[in-house]
Amino acid sequence: MNVRPDIAALIFDGHTDTHIARRLGCHRSTVHRARQVLERKLQDPQQRLYAEELPTGRVRDYDRRRQPTSAAQAAANRRALEEALRPAAKATVRDLTAYSELHARRAERRSRRTAA
Repeated sequence: MNVRPDIAALIFDGHTDTHIARRLGCHRSTVHRARQVLERKLQDPQQRLYAEELPTGRVRDYDRRRQPTSAAQAAANRRALEEALRPAAKATVRDLTAYSELHARRAERRSRRTAA
């Protein structure tokens, strides 16, 4: 069987059958048969990931429909993050006399009810 040189080059570089098929526009079984003819097994997954990394600098999960963040939005996001990460203000001691007076009145009412 004749093996296309572009498929052979990508197989020797360590790419997967699916990746080669998508990249060259052929069927995955074509690549699989070429791999069998060349007697090349897949490399370990980490080496395969390094081989498939495209040196274009593009983000793999980039969605063309999503608009990039504007400078104003980025500044607003940064301010919100800084505000969220700012340490909490020290807790102030509230005047609890009103609460204690209320508590004392309720306790007095309870004691009147039980005494009656």
